[in-house]
Amino acid sequence: MKNTDAPGPAGPTGHGVIGVVLAAGAGTRLGLGPKALLPYRGRPLVESVANTLLDGGCREVVVVLGAGASEVQSVAGLDRFRVVKNPEWQTGMGSSFLLGNRAADPGSHVLIALVDQPGLTRETVARLLARHRTGRITAAAYRRAFAEGALTDHSGRKDNSAGHGDNRQAGQLRRGHPLLIDASLREAVCATVTGDAGARGFLRSHPDLVDEVDCSDQSTGEDVDTPDQLGLLR
Repeated sequence: MKNTDAPGPAGPTGHGVIGVVLAAGAGTRLGLGPKALLPYRGRPLVESVANTLLDGGCREVVVVLGAGASEVQSVAGLDRFRVVKNPEWQTGMGSSFLLGNRAADPGSHVLIALVDQPGLTRETVARLLARHRTGRITAAAYRRAFAEGALTDHSGRKDNSAGHGDNRQAGQLRRGHPLLIDASLREAVCATVTGDAGARGFLRSHPDLVDEVDCSDQSTGEDVDTPDQLGLLR
């Protein structure tokens, strides 16, 4: 895995990147209904994240809905985006990942984002597009203090497992979302997706293919998973 703080070879233009927002979760831990409908600056959170991907340079954005999909569509303004519904959303994020990938044009790179990341900025998206190199995966990474037992890994899940070494120390650069997957790697990544793991298995098996881009100047990269993180929505 390589930290790319300086621009490398020219990245893909927006015409070659399709954003995918994983927004199917029920938000059970929060107890406030689907995360897609969390209020953020006067509108549902899913609108903010999807618009950020489009404004940051993605050619098109696919929004994957699941829990409360009909309600989300009736409340959120998603006319700018391609909306797909995941009838198997309860099986975990992996099914939404695969559905979003299938909805994206085969020859395009895909930028995977989570709906519960309100701090995402268009600058972060544009930076990932600019730094991406052919045949590789480009991931946003952030420096912040992580509380023990409350780490969030690149799959969007809380990670309490061993094997992270110094990554548990405050101030370490840690991979997060969005995640830009080269078109040439999409099939290989999807072959490893199961349950709620997303791209985690592939990234751990192929760290040599991953470039981390420091986006700490834009946000902390935190997700809204628990009530004590609702302050991120301000």
